[in-house]
Amino acid sequence: MLISGRRVLVDTGTYLDDGAVLIEGDSIVAVGPRKEIEEQTAADVPRSVFDGTLLPGLIDAHVHLVFDGGPDPVSALQTSTDEALLADMRRRAEELLLSGVTTARDLGDRNGLALRLDAEIADQRTTGPRIVSAGTPLTTPGGHCHFLGGEVSGEAEIRALIRLNLERGAGVIKCMVTGGGLTRGGPASHQSQFSATELRLLVDVAHAAGVPVAAHAHGADGIAAAVEAGVDTIEHCTWMTGDGLDFRRDVVQQIIDRDITVCPAVSPHWRMLPAIFGEERAAGMFDLVRQMADAGVKLVAGTDAGVQRATFNGLVPALSFYAHLGLANAEIINMATTAAATALGLGSTTGRIAPGYRADLIAVGGDPLSDLDALKNVTAVFASGRRHDPKAPVE
Repeated sequence: MLISGRRVLVDTGTYLDDGAVLIEGDSIVAVGPRKEIEEQTAADVPRSVFDGTLLPGLIDAHVHLVFDGGPDPVSALQTSTDEALLADMRRRAEELLLSGVTTARDLGDRNGLALRLDAEIADQRTTGPRIVSAGTPLTTPGGHCHFLGGEVSGEAEIRALIRLNLERGAGVIKCMVTGGGLTRGGPASHQSQFSATELRLLVDVAHAAGVPVAAHAHGADGIAAAVEAGVDTIEHCTWMTGDGLDFRRDVVQQIIDRDITVCPAVSPHWRMLPAIFGEERAAGMFDLVRQMADAGVKLVAGTDAGVQRATFNGLVPALSFYAHLGLANAEIINMATTAAATALGLGSTTGRIAPGYRADLIAVGGDPLSDLDALKNVTAVFASGRRHDPKAPVE
């Protein structure tokens, strides 16, 4: 398959004008000027020509496919069987894909359902993005998201749940380092859940198996503990305390020095946050993300899709948050492509349009480096070399 476009994004902020991408099977085999690539392509190879921009497929680094994004996703989950949930997750995966997301990291499901779904997608039985799944997230008894089945206490139980997730095929281990608002009656978002010893054990076991650790951490104390334990990504990273926010510059420097990535997991409806948290506190939370970016913390894009008000077609609206903070469009797109792929451990296989990479790319109308809203106009999605039409009805 030969795909050509007015512009091809070949590196951060760098276009190849009037470029073409040659795909064989699920891989990119050549990228270059249209005329040059056309000359080396057999006449019978199918061709697609786009007037806009070709760029790497988007990556949503934080989703929960078991949740429905409704007003009470936990109740909806608890009243659904696994098979009914899986059917719903198939539709959500297709929604992700048709919005331009070709890879998603699922950071908490029930009974390995996201792993089952990824296997279906890989076998082309279901339409959706590649899913890097954490399986069942580890939490403390009664802790955040305990209803997903991941309550652990002590070394033996921590090891056992990590082993189970790995046996099922998990590509990341998720740990609820602090509480969260989704869990009624559980620890507050700022409160820590695991001891330093337990966190260190958890990270060591996962790393020994060659798998990274993603830490859900809202509280400043929990963030510091996660950094000290050696996690690979910090989710949310809102620096909460019992009475406000506590941005710890020494911990931020450790995050940078240890090459830890932060996924703020910004809701597609981030503009509603001032009404929820209050204008002053929301402004403070926004500013802390800006300060992390300014300090040099590696940020990647995620939406927390599935929780309240977070839909599965919301990555592009969520990216506007970073434009609001003043980040350049090139940097924002990188957060949702190349940088995200690296954070997920897929930096050598996806997130770029280059020979040898998986054929994950999207065609959009317009120029997203000049106007980020161009990402809303997805005209075609190519996932592992297979074309999907966003305008086709979702079954």
